[in-house]
Amino acid sequence: MYDWLITNAEILDGSGAEAVRGDVALKDGSIAAVGQLSDAGARHTLDAAGKTLTPGFLDVHRHGDAALFRPDYGKAELAQGLTTVINGNCGMSCAPVTAAHAPEILRYLAPITGEMPAGAPFRTMNEYFRRAAEVPLRLNAGILAGGGVLRADAAGFAEGPLSGEQLHTLHTLLEEALGAGALGVSLGLGYAPECFYTTEELIRALEPLKNSGTVIAVHMRQEGDGVAEALEEMLTVARALRTPVEISHLKSIGKRNWRSVTPKMLRMITRAREEGLDVSCDVYPYTAGSTQLIHVLPPEFQSGGTEALTARLRDPGERAAMRARMESGSDFENITLLVGFENVRATGLRTAEYAPFEGKSVAEVAQAQGKDPFDALFDLLAAEHCAPSMIDFITAEEDIADILRTPFASVISDAIYPSAGLLHPRVYGMTAHLLEHFVRETHTLTLAQAVNRLTRRPADRYGLVRKGRVEPGADADLLVFDPQAVHECGTYARPDQYVRGFETVFVNGVPAIENGAFTGAAAGSLLRR
Repeated sequence: MYDWLITNAEILDGSGAEAVRGDVALKDGSIAAVGQLSDAGARHTLDAAGKTLTPGFLDVHRHGDAALFRPDYGKAELAQGLTTVINGNCGMSCAPVTAAHAPEILRYLAPITGEMPAGAPFRTMNEYFRRAAEVPLRLNAGILAGGGVLRADAAGFAEGPLSGEQLHTLHTLLEEALGAGALGVSLGLGYAPECFYTTEELIRALEPLKNSGTVIAVHMRQEGDGVAEALEEMLTVARALRTPVEISHLKSIGKRNWRSVTPKMLRMITRAREEGLDVSCDVYPYTAGSTQLIHVLPPEFQSGGTEALTARLRDPGERAAMRARMESGSDFENITLLVGFENVRATGLRTAEYAPFEGKSVAEVAQAQGKDPFDALFDLLAAEHCAPSMIDFITAEEDIADILRTPFASVISDAIYPSAGLLHPRVYGMTAHLLEHFVRETHTLTLAQAVNRLTRRPADRYGLVRKGRVEPGADADLLVFDPQAVHECGTYARPDQYVRGFETVFVNGVPAIENGAFTGAAAGSLLRR
């Protein structure tokens, strides 16, 4: 006797193959059988005639490692068909955070992960897993060990090479985090303190990963004028360490780079794969990103952490030096030069002076205050102690489409979870945006291809061999829905709206959404390496 029998579905198994009509039986949290099973007995049945059945979607690049402890965590994810997520990306995991530099690390993480739960910081990855195991999880969640946090644990936010003792501390923390079950390692080379590595120092920092098969997911050093060189750096790292490298949210920022640099990078990755390097990439399906607002500043000014940066923003000489760098610099991700102040919207504003500007561009803030845009930016960041996030409109849709079509790309959201302020709509609607826009409207992908990029491909990348597929023995994370009915409800003005259309969502064989409504089930599990 099966637990569930789903009949008459159009089954997309996650491989990229077109749909086949059939039935799927579930038992004890797994897929027990796939085929013509209408005569089988089951405690519950679901007639999926006219509907599509797919594996539950995976998002292997989110920043919900602290949000996981919030009471409603998982609803926005489940509503868009996500049954598995991986947090701790871009070098910024909320564990391990050791005592010496904990206050500054947590301040730095806050615009990305939000505030930590009671009982934080998590001094080890084991401690994080112990605490997370006490939370009723609505979906499956894993975490990467953030390389930026590991370096900050060992040496704070200081520039310069690590000492031998600091390098030993970093290696010990890295090995402990992987031993506890982190699914891989993430890097944020565009952020402090990892931006202070040279390529050779980065390879030394990652030496324990050599020939390990551990995935390194990297937010590269640049995604603007120097992005191709940044990719070449990571190919050098891949050759040195011979372990898988995932280029996170591949893009080329700025109109002068659109339609030229992204195709070049895809060719570079293709050649590297032909050489035998295990390199792949992922992409979010929006032309706007979202991260810390301080990311628009030259990285060298971030030495010492956010309070030191706040002091620099109040110093006339330092402000003049920052401005000079931002007016012409191409050796860092100079976003305001590449896309303009009008395309950088400030979010997460908390002071009485700046809260009314929530979601406004820096250009709009400057105009309202009668200031130069640089002064408006520096004043805002100083007043807010460098805590705001931003939504920045940076990429070309045609470049996104090229990446989506490539055979080694997955689709991710890069969703961040600040505790306050306007969110990016991708937090709530990434998968629907992909299906609605890039499948139904532009026909960039077929439905089968889109499902593959949300299921089998990212699952295989992280060795989650029971996820992302419809086959006997796989975990019973499944979606039943009408693809034509899926709709992203959120907008940039009102992002916090659940997706419509995913009528039935199973997590480990238990309905988390049934007839379009949350069931309250918490059948998710923590994923460990």
